[in-house]
Amino acid sequence: MTDSLTASAPTAAPAPDTPPAPAVPLRRSKNFLLLWGGQTVGELGSRISGVAVPLLAATTLHASVFEISLLSFLGWLPYLLFSLPAGILADRVDQRKLMIVCDLVRMALMLSLPLAALAWELRLWYLYVVVCICGVFTVLFNVAYKSMLPRLAGRDQLVDANAKIVMSQEFAELIGPTLSGLLIGLVGTARTFFSNGLAFLVSAVTLALLREAPKPTASKDSDDGRERVGLRAEMSRGLAFIRSRPILLAILACTATSNFFAIAKSSIEVTFLVRELHASSLAVGLVFSVSAVGGLAVGAVANRLSRRIGTARIIWVAMAVPGPLYALMPLATPGRGLLLYGFGLAAFSANVGLYNIAATSYQQHITPTHLLGRVNAAFMWICLGVIPIGALFGGSLGSGLGLRTTLWVCVLGTWSAALFVVFSPLRKMRDMPAEGASSP
Repeated sequence: MTDSLTASAPTAAPAPDTPPAPAVPLRRSKNFLLLWGGQTVGELGSRISGVAVPLLAATTLHASVFEISLLSFLGWLPYLLFSLPAGILADRVDQRKLMIVCDLVRMALMLSLPLAALAWELRLWYLYVVVCICGVFTVLFNVAYKSMLPRLAGRDQLVDANAKIVMSQEFAELIGPTLSGLLIGLVGTARTFFSNGLAFLVSAVTLALLREAPKPTASKDSDDGRERVGLRAEMSRGLAFIRSRPILLAILACTATSNFFAIAKSSIEVTFLVRELHASSLAVGLVFSVSAVGGLAVGAVANRLSRRIGTARIIWVAMAVPGPLYALMPLATPGRGLLLYGFGLAAFSANVGLYNIAATSYQQHITPTHLLGRVNAAFMWICLGVIPIGALFGGSLGSGLGLRTTLWVCVLGTWSAALFVVFSPLRKMRDMPAEGASSP
């Protein structure tokens, strides 16, 4: 989600070459506020479609459990196929312009769904095509975004910046599913996708208004200062950098394992809520909205928690502590028992929010700027590349063993991912290394 590691691994982290953090706080940085605002609206649109797409397949198109799980598979498959080339592209082109193009293409794809439904009878195969192509441009957008953020925020403000982005994601999770359920009830499932098109348009406009600082001039040690090498060697450099650092390897394994089981759960949960717990589209939206409370609360206090617990230590704490509460999801029952599913998702959301803030900040902190695109892409290739396989696993297991049994397998598997970071050098660290210091 393999090329061999042909680049030699460095023995110590190069001194980060990102310019010093801006003196102005993030809340007064126009560039960061534009990025943050656009991301908030874009995430809201994504959460609306996250409910609308499987509901469209389950209700309007009468798809089976496995056919619905294929939507998750196709949506995440581009991370397996395109992440590494996307990293090279993000390190070579204007990242802001690349993100604008991705937003405009995704807007057109989302708008094509209601237009197709109006012009002719919408087919499942067309939904598959739209989801897959949209996934390709989402990969490009996310690699560019993660590579641009350290320049806008500065490395000493990364935890705060990532916490604000996660808060936007959780706010979207809080509002989006309920809004999706309301829109579906008012205008129908297909027409709901007009809102997604509008969200991507707003994101593109905010990026067009953003005036980021230029990339720093490449040093003699960077790839840009050397003769260009082959595509395979270019792609392998991000992997080689990760391989040379045990903590990054532990984070990689933890995230990939958690993602595998989490998406297996996600690929069947709307079906579980509708067919096992007899939830309406509005109830499904409310369940996902309740789940966002955990992540939203964590995002608001992530910076303080990180300073109190330790900016490195909190990575494994965030993975290990909320795990037992995941069991509330397979214990959910119809009626008021739906809240159990929401509370279990809230615990998982808190885990994802705090862990992603800490782990992403650590990764961005120790990676030199000229490698950020390829290191981010390598993480996405593996950590998100396992997701389509997990989606197929969830759909197959749900069809064979039943939805509730599959949920038990998935929640226990998700919690087990914590073992990789609990039993790693992170256990002996409190904080991230100082800028320019060697890191495990």
